[in-house]
Amino acid sequence: KTLAAFLYCLDRLVRVSDEGGLEDRVSVVYVSPLKALSNDVQKNLDQPIAELCELARSRGLTPPALRTAVRTGDSSAADRRALVKRPPHVLVTTPESLYILLTSVSGRRALERVGTIILDEIHAVAPDKRGAHLALSVERLEALVLAAGNPRPQRIGLSATMRPIEVEIGRAH
Repeated sequence: KTLAAFLYCLDRLVRVSDEGGLEDRVSVVYVSPLKALSNDVQKNLDQPIAELCELARSRGLTPPALRTAVRTGDSSAADRRALVKRPPHVLVTTPESLYILLTSVSGRRALERVGTIILDEIHAVAPDKRGAHLALSVERLEALVLAAGNPRPQRIGLSATMRPIEVEIGRAH
């Protein structure tokens, strides 16, 4: 499910790269409720990116220079500085780290042109305070993007354990 959510984003980034327009900016924010999952997602994302680059090289094309980075509570100061200095195209983070990014000038500057927000494992945070906190951070991120004059970011929510919305709505009534 996670890779399926990323496929559209990667396709869009590769197309922009092919046209020579790939900028050093965060285009996709992926939010995971767990630091360990964030690291795994980055590794699992780097593999298809490497395969896309190899495919481009094999066809005589310039490979896309897509970058990913993880920003969690475990990120070193050097990693955080590098993220600001040269933003990744895909930022993998946690709800708490997203909140922290939104509270700093450099973090807001890095996020003001985000085009897609992927929220994974939403069932793990939705029913508690972390979910409410994440919802506020997503609203703040969207407001930041819109205030900078950019289009509303696409939101993608992922969960393997949620019932269809029609079932949930029916249960609420």
